[in-house]
Amino acid sequence: MAEAAPGRRYITAQGFRTLQRELARLLREERPRVTREVSDAAAQGDRSENAEYIYGKKRLREIDRRIEFLTRRLEELEIVRPDPKQAGRVFFGARVALEDDAGLRSEYHIVGPDEFDVAAGRIPIDSPLARALLGKRAGDEVSVQRPRGRFTCVVVSIDYDFESA
Repeated sequence: MAEAAPGRRYITAQGFRTLQRELARLLREERPRVTREVSDAAAQGDRSENAEYIYGKKRLREIDRRIEFLTRRLEELEIVRPDPKQAGRVFFGARVALEDDAGLRSEYHIVGPDEFDVAAGRIPIDSPLARALLGKRAGDEVSVQRPRGRFTCVVVSIDYDFESA
């Protein structure tokens, strides 16, 4: 079942593939390109006043840190695939449509902390809204206390992407 347990590092299959693509891009494209640029800048002579060299070395350190982070993180993550038995209830990986008292509709995808993007509607499983939605069904009312006040809405629909999981 795709119900996420607290304290675990969960991710959707799509989120995992996104992190894998980022790591591959850094290793195959970004790092070799920046390494060439640093090498070219070093060949120009005095490195102490060579802005391209200094910036390139800084960028290489950033890339290496990100590569190290992604390599470790991908090993720690557990992919959660939606189970067809959970259809109709909100669990990890659900796409949930909500409607507030004013009739405004919003959609959220409940994902892991490594893949959230609030502007794109992907909210982390440990967010107050996601926690309030867990286990709910279409038609259920949900109320969440936010810094700017209480938010109350109704679950309109719940969908899962069973095919790409």
